[in-house]
Amino acid sequence: MIPGGGQPNMQQLLQQAQKMQQDLARAQEELAQTEVDGQAGGGLVTATVTGAGELRALKIDPKAVDPDDTETLADLVVAAVQAANENAQTLQQQKLGPLAQGLGGGGIPGLPF
Repeated sequence: MIPGGGQPNMQQLLQQAQKMQQDLARAQEELAQTEVDGQAGGGLVTATVTGAGELRALKIDPKAVDPDDTETLADLVVAAVQAANENAQTLQQQKLGPLAQGLGGGGIPGLPF
């Protein structure tokens, strides 16, 4: 209910909702194009993911490759990908968080905020 007993302007509410949808779509597209990195082992392994969480690249320094110790390399790869995904989540919160607040603060389904 609007203070003073008036009815909400449905056309205005619809326009605001459409603008939020457009802003959200634009931010999601930007996230899909933006890349962030995560590193492990002091930079021996670097993972690159999009802001949407898609793994795009994995760089492994030859110094990290020991044929007798592939478990350490696997751990470094996992750690680098996790770090990159954490950076992607931070980017999502920065880009989409304000839009979620505009939707009433309930967050966006599928996102951690």
